[in-house]
Amino acid sequence: MNPTRPDLPYRIHALELGPMENFIYVIEDIASGRAAIVDPAWEPEAIVALAESKGLQISDLLLTHSHHDHINGIERVLESAPNARLHLLKPEADFWGRDLARPELHHGGDVLRLGDTEIRILHTPGHTPGSACYHLPAGDDLITGDTLFVFGCGRCDLAGGDPEQMFHTLNDLRSGLPRHTCIHPGHNYAEKPTSTLDEQAKGNPFLHFQDVAKFVHYRMHEHDRVRSSPYGPIPKPGSA
Repeated sequence: MNPTRPDLPYRIHALELGPMENFIYVIEDIASGRAAIVDPAWEPEAIVALAESKGLQISDLLLTHSHHDHINGIERVLESAPNARLHLLKPEADFWGRDLARPELHHGGDVLRLGDTEIRILHTPGHTPGSACYHLPAGDDLITGDTLFVFGCGRCDLAGGDPEQMFHTLNDLRSGLPRHTCIHPGHNYAEKPTSTLDEQAKGNPFLHFQDVAKFVHYRMHEHDRVRSSPYGPIPKPGSA
């Protein structure tokens, strides 16, 4: 959570769960005691226990995308919070193809209210067609799922992936949000769990490309051969 705003209406709690170092986030609206769970997976009992320990009511589940490692705890969390609403982007629901019992489908630019907390839904395709990031503008926190990691980005070689879309998505995030925005990624793949967009613009190699063809080549053919986690910063060429 952005440390420069102690008066924020929310808190973000992070849990690292599962064999793939997933981050699951609990967004707490302080005034109402409501909680939104982002990408419930792996150990739903731990997620529910965190909410209960803080006296929170789970009212919403937010999905960044539909890959198994981000959604495999949905049913068990809903058993503990049967009135919670499930949110995802319509393009992701179409890609997923699952018959969901009670989803609320959204489009990029939609706004959710969690008590006093405003949550903007950004459509950020590339990893999947309907990938979403959740922006909390009061503190400029951005929950990025598998779109943007600390000093990395999500794969584009799985079903629904598109490296050209990822190029445009990352450039839109870099240019469209304040540099002090704090990103909260979907996996703990780096030397530290969070970062700012300014740090990413300087040290994330996926944000250094101006040419889409060169980005596609790096993402699809080069990156995984030359880098391994935990990721650290790579200076932008010519910045020394």
